[in-house]
Amino acid sequence: METHQWWKKTLLPLLFLALFSTVGSSSSHHGLPSSAIRFRLPRGAAAERRVPVRPGAPFKVALFADLHFGENAWTNWGPLQDVKSIKVMNSVLDNEAPDFVIYLGDVVTANNMMVANASLYWDQATSPARNRGIPWASVFGNHDDASFEWPLEWFSTPGIPPIRCPQAGPSYTGEEECSFRGTGRLELMKNEIQHNESFSSYGPRNLWPSVSNYVLQVSSPDDPKSPVAFLYFLDSGGGSYPEVISSSQAEWFQQKAEEINSDSRVPEIIFWHIPSTAYKKVAPKFGIRKPCVGSINKERVAAQEAETGIMDLLVKRTSVKAIFVGHNHGLDWCCPHKKLWLCYARHTGYGGYGDWPRGARILEITQKPFSLRSWIRMEDGHVHSEVVLS
Repeated sequence: METHQWWKKTLLPLLFLALFSTVGSSSSHHGLPSSAIRFRLPRGAAAERRVPVRPGAPFKVALFADLHFGENAWTNWGPLQDVKSIKVMNSVLDNEAPDFVIYLGDVVTANNMMVANASLYWDQATSPARNRGIPWASVFGNHDDASFEWPLEWFSTPGIPPIRCPQAGPSYTGEEECSFRGTGRLELMKNEIQHNESFSSYGPRNLWPSVSNYVLQVSSPDDPKSPVAFLYFLDSGGGSYPEVISSSQAEWFQQKAEEINSDSRVPEIIFWHIPSTAYKKVAPKFGIRKPCVGSINKERVAAQEAETGIMDLLVKRTSVKAIFVGHNHGLDWCCPHKKLWLCYARHTGYGGYGDWPRGARILEITQKPFSLRSWIRMEDGHVHSEVVLS
């Protein structure tokens, strides 16, 4: 790579992507007044933040998994695959018009990011939802704050390219503030929650460095205080620390569930990035046969490094209906495990490994009587793998 081209090849794609990401988007959501979908409690309020269901309509969620923005920004193909990922999300959102979007980890490939500018790519990844006024939440994956991996070829002729660090804000004083540690989970979350549409949270401080641990309440249109379902988000680690849901996180879940849903009356749906070891137990061996539902089964389950108790808690709670993960790009199945379902999303981004067609898993929650349905919407508009989970 010519050294004088680094600045141009790293930041210009971001500017181009910022322009491109607005194409095909609309400023309103479903033609509804903004208050119908953006209602939220003030940050720091004691009650759980609430996401309302529209009157007379089911609540629809789109899961965007493994986008891997910012990959190989010093090449021609790296920035172009981010543009293609934007196209996938625009297509899904235009076809499905969901009420909510969940970014299910590996939003960025931080190990390909030379300086602490991951939030720039993160903002681009969330722009399709934000441009439409669709609220969203995110959970961290193993690549989101991974350490930068220097390409070996940069240490040969013509040598390491010059580093031009982005300005850090009004207090920027020069290149002495340049950092090669990347952008950490707390910094990424701080940036995200500045957006009004984001429902993401730092989570309890005592669980750090595990950050994205929080719960959202899907509220009844008839009574905002009445829950239809609870959506739990858990940080499954990776990147800056081991790939695990810790015993402290399991304890937090148990305490929170007892606090807000002690009688297990309200259905609970769980989201994290790296599958638990239970996914290995239910994984289809050849193809995908009933009772599992899906379309691709092209690799082995890459599970968390250890199981420290969260699955024991989830299988014992009658209110837990399903767990949704990303991480494995070549898997998109749902399989029953005891009384709940273990599901993969669908690889959404053009970043990351694998050449399987891109898409997104869609969830649909109906209030009375409660039901949870799911299907996969592909980039080309095709729908497959519909399953009733509850």
